[in-house]
Amino acid sequence: MSEKQYQPPKVWTWDQNGAGTWSKTNRPIAGPTHEKTLPIGEHPLQLYSMGTPNGQKVTILLEELLALGVKEAEYDAHLIRIGEGDQFSSGFVEVNPNSKIPALLDCSANPPIRVFESGAILLYLADKYGFFLPQDIAARTEALNWLFWLQGSAPYLGGGFGHFYHYAPEKIEYAINRFAMEAKRQLDVLDRQLAGHQYIAGEEYSIADIAIWPWYGSLVRSNQYEAGEFLDVQSYKNVQRWAEEIENRPAVKRGRIVNRTWGEPAEQLHERHDASDFELNTEDKRQS
Repeated sequence: MSEKQYQPPKVWTWDQNGAGTWSKTNRPIAGPTHEKTLPIGEHPLQLYSMGTPNGQKVTILLEELLALGVKEAEYDAHLIRIGEGDQFSSGFVEVNPNSKIPALLDCSANPPIRVFESGAILLYLADKYGFFLPQDIAARTEALNWLFWLQGSAPYLGGGFGHFYHYAPEKIEYAINRFAMEAKRQLDVLDRQLAGHQYIAGEEYSIADIAIWPWYGSLVRSNQYEAGEFLDVQSYKNVQRWAEEIENRPAVKRGRIVNRTWGEPAEQLHERHDASDFELNTEDKRQS
């Protein structure tokens, strides 16, 4: 049935079988579906995540902090397979009642502090360790402006454009046009901002860049949704320059592969419990 023929019923009901690729990752009710305790590693920070753009934000920041010598930012990254419903376990729901990755448990506090929503985690870690968020009130506010811009904008890119262009079981012209227009508008917002600044919030690399890069940097580098040509991403020259610069940071190269379960085996590190895992436990090493 095409979208032109569809007529909404008086009362909506959940058709899980017709929900497409991500049918097992969402449901119309909250709470746990099964009992399972989350693992706890030896480090102060326990991250429960998957290497999606939202998950990458946190692992990139943690790797950046470790690169600066912040030993207190050592972390265990436990894989949450959202396609298999791990986010609906009782243990995960206790850390994040919204059942979305990433979720963080700071065990350096007593009792441990839970932090959920990727933007909240970035802000928490930046404040806790004193890096990647300016201290000057004006510069700090500008970085937070862009952090929250991302939190409000990314759902249009991922759940909107990415879903209907790449994942939806049928191509709906109206939906693709609607969200392609918004995706391009957002890229233009970034391109204009980056025309006069090295980084998103100014001349200082911050959590704003770390938040935005996994979504929009990956998009313009043609690593997301196979949509580079469709959106003419090469025309956003300033975003391209910025995205390449961030991509080449060693901590970004490490953080973007943590909890990743797809793509080239050398770029998959399903779990991270020690810095040596990047050399010893990527999937190409494990498979050989």
